Amino acid sequence: MGQEKKRNSAFLTAEWRHLLLINYEVNPEILKPHIPAGVELDSHNGQHYVSLVGFMFLGTKLLGKLPIPFHRNFEEINLRYYVRRKVDGEVRRGVCFIKEIVPRAAIAYVAREIYGERYVCHPMEHILDLQNSSLRLNGRVAYSWTDQRKNLLGATCAGSPAYPIQDSTEQFIIEHYYGYSKSKQGKTVEYKVEHPEWRVLQARDPRVDVDIERAYGKEFLEPLTAKPSSVFFAEGSNIIVNKGSEI
Repeated sequence: MGQEKKRNSAFLTAEWRHLLLINYEVNPEILKPHIPAGVELDSHNGQHYVSLVGFMFLGTKLLGKLPIPFHRNFEEINLRYYVRRKVDGEVRRGVCFIKEIVPRAAIAYVAREIYGERYVCHPMEHILDLQNSSLRLNGRVAYSWTDQRKNLLGATCAGSPAYPIQDSTEQFIIEHYYGYSKSKQGKTVEYKVEHPEWRVLQARDPRVDVDIERAYGKEFLEPLTAKPSSVFFAEGSNIIVNKGSEI
């Protein structure tokens, strides 16, 4: 019965692979107008962060079993920040998105309608230098989209995969297992994302060539043109996005 209930709660299953995470310290005042009701900003050692994240969405299925023709494998780039919600003594650590970019209109439509997420659709490309399906040491990774001009995130893989150090910035960035968004009715939607702990790899030579004001708004010009506080890769894994509910 427990397995059946869990299986029925899955809205989407997929693999998230080859994640590039470029992280910036941010003034929390910039984020406050975006925060859904019922959650608060999360911080690490007193610092708040936003992350530009590029990755591959692979083997996508709705309801755990229904592939969408031509919509199974694609890129995503998002700008996200970190929040938490206290529920009966439990602290649920999650993420909220300023914008999520995909190249598939149907995916963007479903995410907006079901979860209230800020998805948009643009042509996208990627470069992955792989060896046996894993990121190659000294290999280049880049994710890009085109909106009037080409916008690109990139870096070079500079280490071997390892689990993040306890209480490190890398652990803080990737160990958030809930998503929060605002529905069209203004309610906060909470959904859980299930995946095992990810191994991370260090990165060097980050490149961010993005029309930040057009993509994310003037308020993000200052933080996203500063030097990143950290840049790393995560290997990723199979994931389950569970059905959302209003809180």
